[in-house]
Amino acid sequence: MSTRKTVAILDNLRSVHNVGSIFRTANAVGIEKIYLCGTTPTPLDNKGEKRKDFAKVALGAEDTVKWEYIESTFECVKRLKEENYYVVALEQDEKSVDYKSIVPEKKTAFVIGNEVDGIFPEVLVQSDIIAEIPMLGTKESLNVTIAFGVAVYRILGV
Repeated sequence: MSTRKTVAILDNLRSVHNVGSIFRTANAVGIEKIYLCGTTPTPLDNKGEKRKDFAKVALGAEDTVKWEYIESTFECVKRLKEENYYVVALEQDEKSVDYKSIVPEKKTAFVIGNEVDGIFPEVLVQSDIIAEIPMLGTKESLNVTIAFGVAVYRILGV
């Protein structure tokens, strides 16, 4: 396992299944913590009980990967930058670079955006770099869980 400190920030994701799948991938690559921001579903329901729909997809990763809910993605990124995290936003943007060129720092935070709108502009501005996965076919993007998996496996060198 890597000695690098790595976290993920989920920016207003909507799908419980996508979030559960990201937990599984995070566990597989050694991401130590996931920050669930805004509308992103957590592993617990409103009563504080485990969500069955979440657990069905995460397959126990929600018990092994630490997580924290923070209402504002902007504040979450701000806090991690103050802790010297290198913030990598996974997004299509005019300022983005090919994800294969990213060299992670000792402390890296990956930001993953909403399934429809992507990462909010105020969060992109705070990021140290914006990484994009080139699309060669007719579709403009990958499913958020697939994009996360492709990017973190390549960038972290797993």
